[in-house]
Amino acid sequence: MIENRPVLTFLSHLILIFGVAMIAFPIWITFVASTHTDIRMTQVPLPLWPGDQLFVNLNETLIGEGAAGTNNVPVWRMMLNSLVMALSIAFGKIAISLISAFAIVYFKFPFRMMFFWLIFITLMLPVEVRILPTYEVVAKLGLLNSYAGLSLPLIASATATFMFRQVFLTIPDEMLESARIDGAGPMRFFWDILLPLSRTNIAALFVILFIYGWNQYLWPLLITQDTNMTTIVMSIKQLLESAEATPEWNIIMMTALLAMLPPILVVVFMQKLFVKGLTETDK
Repeated sequence: MIENRPVLTFLSHLILIFGVAMIAFPIWITFVASTHTDIRMTQVPLPLWPGDQLFVNLNETLIGEGAAGTNNVPVWRMMLNSLVMALSIAFGKIAISLISAFAIVYFKFPFRMMFFWLIFITLMLPVEVRILPTYEVVAKLGLLNSYAGLSLPLIASATATFMFRQVFLTIPDEMLESARIDGAGPMRFFWDILLPLSRTNIAALFVILFIYGWNQYLWPLLITQDTNMTTIVMSIKQLLESAEATPEWNIIMMTALLAMLPPILVVVFMQKLFVKGLTETDK
């Protein structure tokens, strides 16, 4: 029997609504600011309801010159750079982690566990710690101002390798023996059995890694001097710096909205697979 407590139910819902409002209010203000003119956003009081300049600001931001002081790089170009970088990092990390976890779990070779723990120890060395030697290697390879330079140094992932190792360990050994009896080689077993069973885990990891790659700021800032290789996250910072003299908050907020859109779409469309990948334990 479930006891009905109207007062407790009301208070719990009130707290939840307040929490949602606290999170959603800055996003709402961002949207409102993107629908007004730059002059209106410098007047007091600030508007709390949308204006009529949404499509004008969208066109100016996405296709036009954008805000002053940003070298006239259109936002669509910045979003394309971020998209290529995020997809390269996500697919690269997943591919390398799948192969390395497959080798560690299913192949018997000397110092196998030592190599696994060496990979795991790299969690202690994020990009910010090894950024100078990484930059030197990328520069000597001639990868500055390129998509390869943006993504290749970030595709190795100890976390993903550990995750796929744990997934592969839950797969019964009988499947491997059955595949051997049927004459399947290692790669056939990998493609036909391991990958389909890891589909939800791959999807969950893809969501996390896509957002990780999309939100990168320090590394792209370091290796890109060509404005055509600027990412969307870098551009927001540049907009804020250029806005010190003449703030164009409508363009800045529209750029922020466009920057939020791809990660939101990825999460929304892959939500079910994402949840399954994080909660499923048995294969």
